[in-house]
Amino acid sequence: MFSHSIWIVGCSSSGKTARLIEQFKSWMEDENSEHRTFYTQKTRQKTNAAIPKSLHINQTEPSVLILAANDDNRRELADRIVTATAGKYPVRCKTPLGFFQDEIILFWPLIVCSLNLKAQFPVRLRPETEQELATKLWRPHLDEEILRSAGLNEYRLVRRILDIFQLAAYSCTPVEEIGHVLTTAFLEPEFLVSLLLDWRNWCLERGLLTYAIITDLYSQRLLINPDYQQRLTKRYRRILADDVQDYPAVACHLFELLLQNKAVGAFTYNPDGVVRLGLGADPGYMEKTLAPRCRVETLVEPPPHRLAGQLVGPVVKLLTEPALIVSLPQTVQSIQTTSRAQLLRQTAEVIVRAIKNGEVEPEQVAVIAPGLDAIARYTFVEILTKQKIMVELLNDQRPLISFPTIRALLTLMALVYPGLGRLLDRDAVAEMLVVLSRGYIDTDKAKEVISPTYSHIDPVRAGLIADYCFQPHPEHPNLLPVTTFDRWDRLGYAATAAYNEILQWLEQQRSQQELRLIPSPVSLLDRAIQHFLWNGSNLPYEQLAALRELLETAQHYWEIDSRLQQTAVFADSQIQQVQNAAISSWQKTIAGFIQLLRRGTITANPYPVRPIGPAAKAVTFATIFQYRSSRRSHRWHFWLDAGSPLWAKGGAATLFGAPLFLQERLGKPWTAEDEKLAEEQRLRRIIADLLSRVSERIYLCHSDLAVNGQEQLGPLLPLIHQVSFRQ
Repeated sequence: MFSHSIWIVGCSSSGKTARLIEQFKSWMEDENSEHRTFYTQKTRQKTNAAIPKSLHINQTEPSVLILAANDDNRRELADRIVTATAGKYPVRCKTPLGFFQDEIILFWPLIVCSLNLKAQFPVRLRPETEQELATKLWRPHLDEEILRSAGLNEYRLVRRILDIFQLAAYSCTPVEEIGHVLTTAFLEPEFLVSLLLDWRNWCLERGLLTYAIITDLYSQRLLINPDYQQRLTKRYRRILADDVQDYPAVACHLFELLLQNKAVGAFTYNPDGVVRLGLGADPGYMEKTLAPRCRVETLVEPPPHRLAGQLVGPVVKLLTEPALIVSLPQTVQSIQTTSRAQLLRQTAEVIVRAIKNGEVEPEQVAVIAPGLDAIARYTFVEILTKQKIMVELLNDQRPLISFPTIRALLTLMALVYPGLGRLLDRDAVAEMLVVLSRGYIDTDKAKEVISPTYSHIDPVRAGLIADYCFQPHPEHPNLLPVTTFDRWDRLGYAATAAYNEILQWLEQQRSQQELRLIPSPVSLLDRAIQHFLWNGSNLPYEQLAALRELLETAQHYWEIDSRLQQTAVFADSQIQQVQNAAISSWQKTIAGFIQLLRRGTITANPYPVRPIGPAAKAVTFATIFQYRSSRRSHRWHFWLDAGSPLWAKGGAATLFGAPLFLQERLGKPWTAEDEKLAEEQRLRRIIADLLSRVSERIYLCHSDLAVNGQEQLGPLLPLIHQVSFRQ
């Protein structure tokens, strides 16, 4: 029954995705030939076009379910399919979680009926909003004694509980049975389950969906519903899934259902490319369940144009048996220093010298590390940009508040809206004046064009203005005229003109806010960006991404607030009370938004926009997890902090309790021996995967001392010693 399905196995860059696209083209050509008649054949010969088949979720004919492991791979796969088929077939590619979300929204009436919920359109919570609302709901139950027994602060405890909910949903474990899996945990299992049930019910009553709730509803309500199963199997007769080693167990149940109903699938599997093992992926269950149903195709390993062919064997042997003397080729070199500061500078200088000498292009170089701290980021960006070499920080997970422009905009909001004076201080106002006085200023003579990195109000003048012209007040903080400062003539013409322009803009926005002519704080942020930051200038790509992230975060925050206000305010029968509550909650919402970002919350990434022009020709900087997730390849690799013990650790890419939710060991205790074996397997996968993604040269960048001054004794030390001995 399943002989037509294929299971494609291969290492990174071995052509698995290309084989998948070939299979898609073959399916489409077969379907077109089946529906071809004499007249349509004549028409097609004249028009030289294929009959497109709808691949959308509401199609009326059987179609193809196309899935990719993550959002970056999804866009890449969709682009490659469109290019390979010359755009003949509409392509709709999703991630597993994106598919679950679409299905839950599409069949929401079915969910509403089965759970007896209020009929309202669902709204998805982003992770930062989920964290804040769950904290508010659980705060009465998380007293000091519970925090002390868990050994975590409130923020980390809430995040860990939410992560366990996500892992359980991925593994198709009902919330009520989480206690049986986590027999010994940081909280009493019954108490943990009660918190999660309260959270799920609270969200569903308000029509709010998190990633965990979406997955839980799909696996526990939708996928087992006979009506949904009947519609699903009629809609999809083909499955195209790339890198299934990073899919959760619930996706395997979806594939099983379709295959059992005579669907045909094509799956790619990379045993060394497992990236999300600690984040809900279950590669062992996926292989054990699906591979026997398919015809297995093993691609040539490793690809001849990668270093994996000549290095994987010797490197793995060296790491498992350090006493052996293994000969490594000249393609593996090392950069070794005593301190990490020296290492960062020397590595950057090697990259600059190679690019200047024409040995390699910037876009062909990748710097990969277990973790990129602020010192490393600043050092590399500073040295390379001074040499006019662009830098791309791949999926940089930095809090928005770390950007001066974001801090300035939040300060501006607190000056426009009343009741936010307690969120302001002298230093924040001074920084705002420096940031908002960059670029263009209006003068009586003409519009003066200045570089967007130049500030008309420098930090010294900004400090003087904040000292003498900032008037603190809990309800109505204000900036006074520059003449309030007795020696305002010392500021100079440019600084005075820029400050007056900021004052004029503030007064205009305040008057419009009093008349309620500003639709929302998001509109105010957009106005400030247009007037002070954009204004015809070319902002750096990194700054543009941060501003887009701020606007998307703010828009989502107020969308969720509006939904919550509907359930809270409309319960009041008095119109005046409703108006007063709306005004009060408006101020509280703005204050909550500012405090949320100031706590250093990492918000969801903005909708991706690929850099073009010079920005696309950049040196890539990424953590191991980010680089492997992106499935990129480069000519040169620089493995930064090669002596770090973090190369074998899961770190942030492994959630608490993740091994307990794997289907092969569901609920079994996790021992120290299991952890040691997992680290060995993780290191081997990382090395094999990275070697398959580099084609010419590897630099092992090692410093004897880490950033904290401790000696580095990581698992790659034998490899570093062999290279240094050879050199």
